[in-house]
Amino acid sequence: MDGSVVADEATAGRLVLAATPMGDVGDASQRLREALSCVDIIAAEDTRRTKSLAKALGVEITGRVVSFYDHVETARIPMLLGEIEGGRTVLLVTDAGMPSVSDPGYRMVAACVARDLPVTCLPGPSAVTTALALSALPVERFCFDGFAPRKAGQRREWLRTLATEPRACVFFESPHRLAECLADAVEVLGPDRRAAVCRELTKTYEEVVRGTLAELADWAVEGARGEITVVLAGAHPTTADPADLVDEVESRTADGVRLKDACAEVASVHAVSRRELYDAVLAARRHQEA
Repeated sequence: MDGSVVADEATAGRLVLAATPMGDVGDASQRLREALSCVDIIAAEDTRRTKSLAKALGVEITGRVVSFYDHVETARIPMLLGEIEGGRTVLLVTDAGMPSVSDPGYRMVAACVARDLPVTCLPGPSAVTTALALSALPVERFCFDGFAPRKAGQRREWLRTLATEPRACVFFESPHRLAECLADAVEVLGPDRRAAVCRELTKTYEEVVRGTLAELADWAVEGARGEITVVLAGAHPTTADPADLVDEVESRTADGVRLKDACAEVASVHAVSRRELYDAVLAARRHQEA
């Protein structure tokens, strides 16, 4: 067994974070197979899925398997810390991908670091990097935003923060909310911003749909299934003059959008000051009334 995973008996144990396959068990690393077979304790987001993975890999688990999901994470940490301090190796796995990346694990890592206990990682599958690679977008620099906000108002506010973000942004979304999220993105970021929707990565029905936000929003109306990862292209610098955007704002107010909200949306799309745009609209209205 790799000495970087199993602790020497004369030293304290360690925490091992391990990436698990997102769909195809063939993506499991040899180091993951070895760790599953011989570590002292496996802390698993779903114990049944972990046992099924081991069976599919032809691996016999010899250590103790304990649950480690969101609602029990905090309660489990003291026990696991005690095991590591006692010289045992704890393997932390989630249902798919890398622990602590929008999955349980962060608090456990922080707790180990606070006690100066060794932490290592067995790299492997990640929906984030897989989607970035498949997006066909410039992703030399990117940010990861986890799951998009569930509520419409919070989601639109979050999208506004991406209006001038020059880096590509990757995020997760529920298939049930994807159509609404993309429709909001069209309104807030504009129809021409490019993106890619990655569905069921590494699985049998893997699908990557690329295009403008408007095109993707139309596609999503039909409904998408499975696990969704979205990659949004970074924003391009703009030199738009607020005075040239007044008609666009007025078009939205004519549809019933409040003036301040319309200014905020248009300003986000064109990366201009919402205050300057608001003042430009008021100035245009005064000119028309004069």
